Amino acid sequence: MEVTRSVSTATVSRSTALQSRAIHAELAGTTSRFLTALAATAESKISIDGHERLRQRPIGPLLNALRSLGAQIVDHDGGLPVSVHGPLRGGAVTIDATTSSQFISALMMIGPVLPEGLHITLQGSPISQPYVNLTASVMELFGVSADISQGSIRIAPQEYSATSITIEPDASSASYPLAIAAATGSTVTIEDFGSSSLQGDKQIIDILRTMNADIDCTPHSTTLTSNGNDLEGIDIDMSDISDLVPTVAALACFAVSRTRIRGVGFIRNKESDRIGDLSAELSKFGAHVVEHKDGLTISPVKLMGATVDTHDDHRLAMAFSIIGACVPGTAITNPEVTSKSWPSYWDDLNEMILVS
Repeated sequence: MEVTRSVSTATVSRSTALQSRAIHAELAGTTSRFLTALAATAESKISIDGHERLRQRPIGPLLNALRSLGAQIVDHDGGLPVSVHGPLRGGAVTIDATTSSQFISALMMIGPVLPEGLHITLQGSPISQPYVNLTASVMELFGVSADISQGSIRIAPQEYSATSITIEPDASSASYPLAIAAATGSTVTIEDFGSSSLQGDKQIIDILRTMNADIDCTPHSTTLTSNGNDLEGIDIDMSDISDLVPTVAALACFAVSRTRIRGVGFIRNKESDRIGDLSAELSKFGAHVVEHKDGLTISPVKLMGATVDTHDDHRLAMAFSIIGACVPGTAITNPEVTSKSWPSYWDDLNEMILVS
């Protein structure tokens, strides 16, 4: 597989076969899981590893599913590093759907190239269902289809077709400037991100509206305008949009009423413990935070400046910037972790604040 990159484009050319090699995924959970499934389609052995935190993150349900399809896998206590090879024929497989939607997406994307296709049975109530739907939508752009029904996904043997696509702006990343504008009483417009987005995290638009922000959304842009009104707290199940939890939790610190975030116990196994670590760091600002098994409760209180730790989590770093934009004396250690998803975040944030 050959990838040619320029400033704004990437061209991927398929080789005749996947070659044996070692891959280091650093802290990228999505990358490690997708590549593990892809490696299982290869006849050559492929090794995948990552940083210590990635080694601690769950991948067992995906490994079990791939083994049941015939993959040869050597793992380390059920996690990374792993050594994987196939080939796979496909058929029926059962996957635990309660830990990560990335396991489901990984299986879906290899389904079309398997001689027998794939019939995926989902055990338990799937979390982050919008990401499963997004996977199917992107697959369709490449000429293959997935039949998603309650509790199962069927994918027939098909052939991917080359195509050109434009990648949408990342909805979860768009949440940070929108939240900063809401917290500071500023105005911001996000171009190329609006109601036509395929991403589940576009629900940040509705969340901000519910919290009393003034948002104008067209199919291809979103503008938040200061309306002078107080932000209201919200009671919300975020099991389908868990990447937005740090954003909503940080913004909730500026609401005039209580916020309860529910249904996200599984985010303790993200880049950080996004319940425990988020609670601990927000408390350093003086925030009144109650940690629950499945989420957080945040009650209104005046915040003070503090030095907070990102726990090597890009989303925590960007969430703390929401507070930093409003609370003098805020210092964020290890801010460069934002490079995982937004390398120029701090420069872009500084420019946004100067413009506003």
